[in-house]
Amino acid sequence: MFLWVSVINPFRSEAEAFRLLLGALGYFGAIGIAAAAGGLWPGLIVFIGLSVGVVLWWLRARRVERPPQTRPRAHAEGERRILVVANETVGGLTLRSMIEERSRGIRAEVLVCTPALNSRLRHWTSDEDSARVSAQRRLDASLDGLRSLGIAASGEVGDSDPLQAMEDALRTFGADEIIISTHPEGRSHWLERGIVEKARERFAVPITHVVVDLERDREKLQR
Repeated sequence: MFLWVSVINPFRSEAEAFRLLLGALGYFGAIGIAAAAGGLWPGLIVFIGLSVGVVLWWLRARRVERPPQTRPRAHAEGERRILVVANETVGGLTLRSMIEERSRGIRAEVLVCTPALNSRLRHWTSDEDSARVSAQRRLDASLDGLRSLGIAASGEVGDSDPLQAMEDALRTFGADEIIISTHPEGRSHWLERGIVEKARERFAVPITHVVVDLERDREKLQR
């Protein structure tokens, strides 16, 4: 049985991890020295003082933190790279129309990334096979539709976390624009989690949000 294990590294570099290790050693070392030299109360005072300092530093760091910069690869004039991030809405007519509109009159290269939706239980037990199979099936149908319109499109099944899926895709694709597709408000887990806003804060790439109503699309197809 094949298990797909998704591991997210919380550190941006080895140097950042090393600094955190040194900081932790200094933090606990100072508390231990104070407690050994003066007893419980001096150790407690040092613990409280250092903890307050760490919290204040962390809050300040969050205020000044900038989203990682993603620069598009060099490409010929008139060419544009578009990253499309969608899961259940990946085959929606509204999304397809927007991609077609964005690709009109230019040489566009489109990468469709479909995060593999999964339950929390299956995610924590690393059982993501069925989620990835379902995502791949939806992705293949979407790519067939885009290619039938003459759009150069490729695709990949991404991490179950849409933000991580975008980051992974941007490392290799270098998009000029990201299109995020969601269900309408009230039916979209991504909107409830603020994925679009978080993506705009995190990635220095223009982001367009398109709402796809699959029920309305089905009504159109049935007419």
